[in-house]
Amino acid sequence: MISKDPIVYSQSRAMLAIVKASFQAIMANPSALVFSVVFPILFVIIFGAFRQDKGAQYKIAIQSGSDTTHAFYQALIKNPLVRIVRFTDSVSLRQSLLRGKLTGVVAIERVSTAAMSTGIKVNFSSTTASGNTMGGFLQLLDFLILQQEAVQANRPKTIHLLPPQIEEVRPYKQIDFVLPGQIGFSVLFSTLFGIAFTFYGLREQLVLKRFFATPIKPINILIGIGVSRLFFQLVSVMVLLAFGHWVMDFTLQNGVITFLSILLLTMLMLFLLMGAGLLISSMAKVDSSIPLLINLFALPQLILSGTFFPVEFFPRWIQQVSIVLPLRHFNDALRKISFEGDSLLACGTELGVLVGWTIVIYFLTRRFIRWE
Repeated sequence: MISKDPIVYSQSRAMLAIVKASFQAIMANPSALVFSVVFPILFVIIFGAFRQDKGAQYKIAIQSGSDTTHAFYQALIKNPLVRIVRFTDSVSLRQSLLRGKLTGVVAIERVSTAAMSTGIKVNFSSTTASGNTMGGFLQLLDFLILQQEAVQANRPKTIHLLPPQIEEVRPYKQIDFVLPGQIGFSVLFSTLFGIAFTFYGLREQLVLKRFFATPIKPINILIGIGVSRLFFQLVSVMVLLAFGHWVMDFTLQNGVITFLSILLLTMLMLFLLMGAGLLISSMAKVDSSIPLLINLFALPQLILSGTFFPVEFFPRWIQQVSIVLPLRHFNDALRKISFEGDSLLACGTELGVLVGWTIVIYFLTRRFIRWE
């Protein structure tokens, strides 16, 4: 006998089934896990470590040969407002002074005269590029000297601060740091997204397969795709440079030569990024995974490569990690060429890293590129 009792439809069970299926779909999508968990953890680690030395306001170099046994030196290096920076060569020190990254150089010379028995002379030298921190540090020097003399009450004056030596130099403006970083940001993301999605679309729409039915060689297909992107990005960089120079007073130290050097350097970076875009498009199974792969490659570089703020603000271990990133060397080379007037050959380290990355990326691209 067939039961005529009505079948009761459970709304709650249906809702729970939908919740379960939806949750499984989310967990099956790697981009959701990366953007929701991995990237936030990465940012917490990076920005949590950012400026651990936030009490240090004055970056000071100690002149080689200075007397480091005097109590004044100990008071200086232990002051929470002072950060002692050490340089391996005089060229790096000079560049930091010209860019205003260093407050100045302190020289401590021990003297022994009738007027100053076993005392010291303190000499401070800097450039006008450090004008925003120089005045405060000179006041701090006066305070430290008074503090030391108070300890040695009823004794002859043993610390003498010489008049500061300030060199007049070309000002290092904020735009001189910002514009190269924005050029790097522009070429990084626009090239990766443009090449990856273009090549992926041509493959999925079987356009590349149709090309194979013609006598055209595969390398010419890649060149055809790349040349248009290269030209477009170079025009964009020209516009940014022209706007920055004529409107924002961006420094092009050697004029047209500097302008052309920047374009040549940009061409090398674009060639590197086009290879990365081809590799990413070949690794992507579906088009929705392309942004994830691009961000995995590009976001760490964007944060750690001196695009928006100096790399020196990070702890040393993060600075060491960023040394291997191509965008950091591209940004550094741009700033050397534009502000300091260096030639491309003078940026040997930066060019070497970019060429090395290019060789590795195109080796991987050749092995893993998918035409169908």
